[in-house]
Parts: sequence; C-alpha cells; structure tokens
Amino acid sequence: MPFTTFGLSPALLKALADQNYSQPYPIQQEVIPAILKKRDVLGIAKTGSGKTAGYVLPILMNLQGKTITKNRHVNVLVLVPTRELAMQVSEVFITFGSSFPERIKTLAVFGGVSINPQMMALQNVNILVATPGRLLELVESKAVHLSGIETLVLDEADKMLNMGFREEMSLIFKLLPKKRQNLLFSATLNDDVSRINQILLENPVVIKIEEEDNTFDLISQVGYFVSEENKGPLLRYLIKNSDMKQVLVFTSSVYKADNVADKLRKNGIKATAMHSKKSQGARTEALNKFKSGELRVLVATDLISRGIDIQFLPYVINYELPRSPKDYIHRIGRTGRAESPGEAISLISPEDKQHFRVIQKKMGKWVTMIDSENINLQGF
Repeated sequence: MPFTTFGLSPALLKALADQNYSQPYPIQQEVIPAILKKRDVLGIAKTGSGKTAGYVLPILMNLQGKTITKNRHVNVLVLVPTRELAMQVSEVFITFGSSFPERIKTLAVFGGVSINPQMMALQNVNILVATPGRLLELVESKAVHLSGIETLVLDEADKMLNMGFREEMSLIFKLLPKKRQNLLFSATLNDDVSRINQILLENPVVIKIEEEDNTFDLISQVGYFVSEENKGPLLRYLIKNSDMKQVLVFTSSVYKADNVADKLRKNGIKATAMHSKKSQGARTEALNKFKSGELRVLVATDLISRGIDIQFLPYVINYELPRSPKDYIHRIGRTGRAESPGEAISLISPEDKQHFRVIQKKMGKWVTMIDSENINLQGF
C-alpha cells in the first residue's frame, strides 16, 4: 500500500519522497486514514515504529486552509514527556509542514530553559508540542490559550505517567474544549493508560502493532573480549577500520562519556558527548549535527539516550555495559528500527563477562563473541 492511496496532497507526497519514505509502516497504514476521518485513535506500538509521521501527516492535511481565529490560540496540542522528544516531534511537523504553500507554524516548548523566548515565539502558532509542566506555566502566564484546540495528541503516554505527570495532565485536560479529536499513543497498554483512554477517547479506532518475537532480527549483534585499557584503541580501530558513520556510543557515566569523546577527537574522529551536565543548547546542537552526518560519533549516557530517536541509525556501541538487561535492550534498540538494519557492538572486559551472560540470557539471544587479542591495535 503506497502513500498515494491515503489521499495526501502532492506537496506531502513529494516531501515523503525527499525524506526517503517509500512505503508506509504498519502503524501508518492504519493511523493515517483514521485521523483523516477525524476519528479518535488509541495506538499501541513500540518506539521506532513510525508513529510520529503516522499522526503528523494527517494532522497537517486536516489543518490545510485553516487559520488561527485568535492569536495565541493554537489548533493542535501534542503532549510529550521529555524536551528531546518535543524537539524531535516538532522537527517532523516542520519538515513536512514546510511543503505546504500556506504557513503552518510549529513550536516546541519545554522546561530547563528560559521561558521568555518561548512566550514571545507563541505568536500565531498552529501546532504546539509541549511537556506538561512548561505548558501549564505558559497557560498561567497567559502566553497561550487552549480553548481552540481541535486535536490533542498524547505521545508516549505511558512514559508521561511513569514520570509523574498525572496531575499536570489532569489540569491540562480541564482547560481543553470538550469537542476535539484525541489521539493517544503508547508503547504499552497498562492500567493507567487504559484509564486515560476511557476518560479521553470517544469510540476510538484501536491500533495495536504487536512486537514480533524476532525483534532483534534487524540488529546484527557482536561482542569483543577486550581488556579495560584497550577499549579506547579498539573503539577507534572499529570506527576507522569499518569507516563507520553515525555511531552512537554508550557509557555508564558522564565522566566516561566526556573522556571517550575527548580521546576520539584527539585521534581525528569527530565526536562529542551528550549528557545531563550539558546545556540544552549544546545537546540540541550535538543531536542536530549527529543526525545530519556532520558529527561522526555521539557518546551518550543512558539517562539522555531516551531522547535520541533517529530513524536510520546504523551503529550502536556499548563501550560500557548498562546495569540492567532492560537498559541493554533499550540501547541496542536505537538501531534496527522501522525496518532498517543496524549493528550493535559490545566491548566486554574480563569483569563484564558474567554480567553479559546474564544480559544475553534475559534477552533470549546469544551474541557472537570475538577475541580482540588477534587485532593489531598499534597506532589506535
């Protein structure tokens, strides 16, 4: 089923081709027609399934020809749990929205940065992507009004609830008009998400994309036995020898992330660290450079990695193992997404061997191991 079957505008079809979208992913096949018909939607699908474009495209189509009746009264509200996801979702809206001849303005707002520039930027915004806390601050300051919302999107609803946004979400819901389209997306359908579904959604189209047992089939996994002191040279050898581009490297601490990135740069590899100690501006700049290919390696901690969502990421390297098997699965799941193959590499020191066995057992998949003693690391 090609994108042409949905009745999308020629401008959007051209934008899809420019972004290398050839065929819709399973969730897009079901979500796009439902949203175009103004139905409420409950979508259950894992991160990386293509859901963002699945709701962005029909929302933009439904906005065509609409004008804002009052300044600071937005048409579409997208609630997300993190600043990184807010920026990513807004980028997708901006990318596809720029293809329309009429102006559709999208803005992302989130905490951790000054509120004043966001207040000023809220002039004539059509689509607002927001974290709950900052949105309520802006409403209280009368910088934005929610009475004109036609479409509400809750993206990663389960994560918002897990992060303690339940009270803020309830306050926001009370500010919205009763008549609107509601779209709720979540990776899981737990009791909390089910309750929100019952409160918000009216006769929704329920779309559940089941995770197949072969979740890791698109991810080629390999591990290297290596001494702790040779991890740096081996990392640089792998990147240079295989001419890797867009490499996401995971470390367990801020200090190690900075140290690894510094050593990579000293060896002629463009790299930067991305972690909670960096300013929001520095994190945004690093992620944008990484996505565009200007930055070859991004070294990240687990805390910050949950905001990294890149559709075609070819390489993930575990410089250090995470504490839990669940975090390992989350890390390597950054690659092999949306039907694109990827490679996950783990550097295993003698101290890591037992822990890595536990991770593999929990994952239900054994990883091919290579002894790095046979690799000449001189000069790396």
